[in-house]
Amino acid sequence: MRAGLFNFELKSNPRNISLVDGFVQKLVQEYKLSPNLYGNILISLTEAVNNAIIHGNHRDESKKVQIQLHREKNNIAIRVSDQGRGFDPTKVANPCCMENIEKEGGRGVLIMRELCDKMNYHNNGRTVEMQFKIR
Repeated sequence: MRAGLFNFELKSNPRNISLVDGFVQKLVQEYKLSPNLYGNILISLTEAVNNAIIHGNHRDESKKVQIQLHREKNNIAIRVSDQGRGFDPTKVANPCCMENIEKEGGRGVLIMRELCDKMNYHNNGRTVEMQFKIR
């Protein structure tokens, strides 16, 4: 991980979501991150990987989810990419609107946005990049 870029790949099986915790623990140890940042990264990354496996790759184990980490000075950027068709992130329903309040699901993107310092989508929505400031 010291080189500044770290790659990790998972098959699109929901059981593999549990592997995210080990990845984040290594990241925290390597960069001596605070417990708060650990929690924010773990929750955001778990949600992004879940979305990639379930919604992006539709649990197709022949498709992979790729996690890339890049560190620059006081910033960690984590990209999660799937091999699905992509989506338009501007069309994600707001889970805080009255018509969506009681719906199951749909809160992951909102949680990710709240926990990271910056979030962008690339590759027609197949890649989400979450940035975290190292304090």
